Amino acid sequence: AGADADADARATPAAVYIVLRHGEKVDDGSRDPALVEAGQARAARIAAALGDAPLQAVYATAYRRTQSTAAPAAAAHGLQVRTYEAGGPAAAFAAELRAAHPRGTVLVVGHSNTVPALAAALCACPVAPMAEDAYGRWIEVRVAADGRARLAER
Repeated sequence: AGADADADARATPAAVYIVLRHGEKVDDGSRDPALVEAGQARAARIAAALGDAPLQAVYATAYRRTQSTAAPAAAAHGLQVRTYEAGGPAAAFAAELRAAHPRGTVLVVGHSNTVPALAAALCACPVAPMAEDAYGRWIEVRVAADGRARLAER
């Protein structure tokens, strides 16, 4: 049974970083648009999908669309949304996340032009770019207790 327990421990990630793009936004030409109804519904679905997750922290950039996407999941777990710099270096923020949250699940909401770089920095692996009209991509970086990271997308 000892070997099985070791295998189980290796298979269970120490930390899971879920890196998502904000929900659908109003196309009003502004730099800080709100979410449209579909985006609000997406935020609710994200919160529901994370209902049983051991969510430790929720991060979003300072924009309304990311804050509004992250808020339902944070509220459901009694957490505050922590703001991070959208234009900051992905590698530095990834290192900060891994150091601050070595266990549990962390949700990070970003943008089509920042999510792939952050996920790549978290897993030290290639991540395909995200199209401007892609909203449903779910990126998870699972980090094992030994520090090895694995990318999963759905």
